[in-house]
Amino acid sequence: MDAVPVWLRERRTGVGRPAERSRAEVTAAAIALADREGLAAVSMRRVAAELGTGAASLYRYVDSRDDLLDLMSDEVAAGYRLPEPGGPWLPALLEVCRQGRALMLRHGWLPELVLTRSALGPHGAGLLEHVLAVLAAHPAGAGRKLEAFAVMSTLTAALALNELNAGSAARQSAYLAHVIAAGRHAHLTAALSGGALVPAPRFEDTISRVLVGLLGE
Repeated sequence: MDAVPVWLRERRTGVGRPAERSRAEVTAAAIALADREGLAAVSMRRVAAELGTGAASLYRYVDSRDDLLDLMSDEVAAGYRLPEPGGPWLPALLEVCRQGRALMLRHGWLPELVLTRSALGPHGAGLLEHVLAVLAAHPAGAGRKLEAFAVMSTLTAALALNELNAGSAARQSAYLAHVIAAGRHAHLTAALSGGALVPAPRFEDTISRVLVGLLGE
């Protein structure tokens, strides 16, 4: 894997051949494919087919599938529409998380990338800048603020993934009902008696409690 992020690498040009596509077009095609068929469908060959060209031509714009994934996740971050920082920090950070959740539910492949790949491109850097601006007057140190940004991203992705995997949650609930009926797990039975077998996480409440625990009131 190239140690230089894709955004800092110059695009290759074919000798004597004008550019047929742009990196933005390649990224848009990869996103459209992932939205339709999932992340596993994204390959250099399939994206090239989306664009009506050969896979080899994509190497003029990206070096690998990993580059495509990084470009895709950062491009989706262009979808945030955040107000200017001002007022209490917690509602402002919750708005970031709300918009992130909406983007992840719209692009169901995105939570997996957020949880498994650490890629910060131009749009992601802008989002981090916004979070730091929101927290500019907060007494926490820079390291804690950066940690808060990472936790926001990870927790939002995890909760969005839970929503997207509703079928898995239903199967888990059915198995827990079986476990409780068997009567061999007293603490689990007590914890879930009288309520939902798998309580749905309350998105904003969960994130609020984590952020307050991390940054204070």
